[in-house]
Amino acid sequence: MAETKKELLVNGGYPLHTFEDVEEIYINYIYSSEDRARIRDAYEFVLKKHDGQLRKSGEPYYHHLVEVAYIIANLHAGPNTIIAAFLHDVVEDTDVTVEDIEKRWGEEVANLVDALTKIQRLKLSKITSEEFEAEDHRKIFIGMAKDIRVIFIKLADRLHNMRTLASLSPERQQAISKETSEVFVPIAHRIGLDSIKSELEDLCLKYLHPDKFEEIKKLLSKKTKNIGKSLENLKKRIADILLDSPIPFSISSRVKSINSIYTKMYIKGHAFSEIYDILALRIVTDTELHCYEILGLIHKFYKPVPGRFKDYIAMPKPNLYQSLHTTVVSGDGNFYEIQIRTKEMDEVAESGVAAHWAYKEGTGYNSKQEQQEIENKLHWFRDFVSMSKDSSEKSASEFMETLAEDIFESNVYVFTPKGKVIELPNGSTPVDFAYRIHTKVGDACTGALVNSMMVPLNTILKTGDMVEIKTSRNSPGPSEGWLEFVRSNSAKSAIRKFIAKKNASLVREEKIQKGHQACLDSFKDREIDEPEMMEYLNKPELLDHFGFDNVEDLFVAVSGRKPAPSAIIEFLHIKKPIVLPTGGKAKTTSGKDSPVYCRGAGRVAITLANCCTPIPGDDIVGYITKGKGISVHRRSCPNVANEKERLADVYWRKDLEFATYPVDIIIQSSDRPNLLVDIMHTLTAQKVTLMNLNARKNPNNLITTITVSFNVSDAKRLSDIFNVLKSVTGIYNVERMIH
Repeated sequence: MAETKKELLVNGGYPLHTFEDVEEIYINYIYSSEDRARIRDAYEFVLKKHDGQLRKSGEPYYHHLVEVAYIIANLHAGPNTIIAAFLHDVVEDTDVTVEDIEKRWGEEVANLVDALTKIQRLKLSKITSEEFEAEDHRKIFIGMAKDIRVIFIKLADRLHNMRTLASLSPERQQAISKETSEVFVPIAHRIGLDSIKSELEDLCLKYLHPDKFEEIKKLLSKKTKNIGKSLENLKKRIADILLDSPIPFSISSRVKSINSIYTKMYIKGHAFSEIYDILALRIVTDTELHCYEILGLIHKFYKPVPGRFKDYIAMPKPNLYQSLHTTVVSGDGNFYEIQIRTKEMDEVAESGVAAHWAYKEGTGYNSKQEQQEIENKLHWFRDFVSMSKDSSEKSASEFMETLAEDIFESNVYVFTPKGKVIELPNGSTPVDFAYRIHTKVGDACTGALVNSMMVPLNTILKTGDMVEIKTSRNSPGPSEGWLEFVRSNSAKSAIRKFIAKKNASLVREEKIQKGHQACLDSFKDREIDEPEMMEYLNKPELLDHFGFDNVEDLFVAVSGRKPAPSAIIEFLHIKKPIVLPTGGKAKTTSGKDSPVYCRGAGRVAITLANCCTPIPGDDIVGYITKGKGISVHRRSCPNVANEKERLADVYWRKDLEFATYPVDIIIQSSDRPNLLVDIMHTLTAQKVTLMNLNARKNPNNLITTITVSFNVSDAKRLSDIFNVLKSVTGIYNVERMIH
């Protein structure tokens, strides 16, 4: 049975709470006897199911569940959230299933426990690894994004685990502390759970940097001892000043967290003596107006330190934090920070999002509506949810990098024309701003005004800038050049998606045109014009036979010769006479004028096909065309590969005089500096005269594709050029082009 004494202590001197302690909190805001009974039922259920299970510290396992529920109840969470807090380990550690939970406590509780179980089943990264497994962390965040209550419970779970970390090995302590600092501290900060965030930070520092933790702890103890009396005098003096006014207030003191001091000393490089806000006073009043009036009264009697005033009421932090901060010099020369806020602001400062959406019985609480309100209120959380939904398109490391840079490390604050604060990563541009507003705004962006002045789209934004985006329905959309200056990973991802979609559309259009022309050529050979051809091709029985929904899809397939136009004509049973042109009317290329001859063809016009550009030494075949004589193709050319009719044997003349023939080749290479320069030098060394060269880099995989046109004497010479090109660093494929 559970202990009922409230003064039992566990590792680190933290109080060991009981179910009665939890109950004492939630009965003050949950009045439904049914909900109270459901909560108690959950406690008694886990008491039984976890009976006999012990934690590493030696105490019964259910103590942990009570502590998590106690933390959650202090956030004024609803009954289902408290129930899920009690049940969060029962599926993982006992024979209970999610289905069992749904039958007993409903779908909402089951979904919460299911999400928590999936997170719990992720193994902690190996303690010998330098980096934690990004895939595990991605799954943690995706689970949290589905329901913000999962975040609250998981943070409470991690907080109690950190409080009782002393019972584990030093290696395990460091591994868990590292994960906590990288994964859970940032999310606690972002949702404004300052009390949990600060305690987690201090506990992480205690195990990751124990020497520095103890050093700062001693400095802090000495500091508070030396100037504690001075702080009390300042507190009394300010209280006397405010008592002379009709403004209601309460005043208290607070000590800066050890981790915050560590950050200023060892990351920002300040001496301990240079940290002015180690001791601070917090004044809580009833209205925003009274906050500013109190500020004026304090500045009337105490000199403020220049540059130390911050108005978070007019410009709240992204986690909804609001307060006035000022630093003053007391009569004895010490510096003190004073925070001034309303009661509601103070609740948000301690509990963040939880303060705004605390459970209020009888108000028609709806968890899905709550989730939507949070996404609307906190733009970063909306981005977080969107990012988590799209995470399957990224690698785990890319997802974590985007999350870190775009969500956790953003610290440039700019304004929309309507005064809304938008948070962006350092180095962001108007394009980053546009995509943070909405993907459609970014895609339609044509220009930007910063502080009412037109600026280039690659302008670096500064905190305080007012940004207005100009859009157009006729905008061509983002270009690959934008990827060179945008800072946020979310903007980069949106730009790449647009470009990929645009390229896919262009490629499809090109394939449609190519397939259309291929069909048109084949049908014209049978004396069928375009209107009649389209009637044939739009027949449902033909589309059904080849498995296409429309004629455009058919053309796309024909462009790849699957099916070939001849297969379509064969299916349609179209039989038209094909006349081989002879006589003097056709332009002769026989005799010495042509490098190719066809036995028995007389004075038929013979031409080298432009699609595959055959050259002496290639294996070739002739294709008999209506009114154009014989077109010579390489046998590997897809335009004749599936033809069974109208093919003729053709041969290269053995007595060819020296000549050069045009060829088009395609080179594929890893992208690198000076790639084109090296290719051009190589071809020049081979005495190749370039006719055309084009290069295109794929932004998604850093592959560069180069097309080159030049003249060459024969296939042997071309093979030698290919071998030399393949020796160029980065090039992994060289081949002939087919148009």
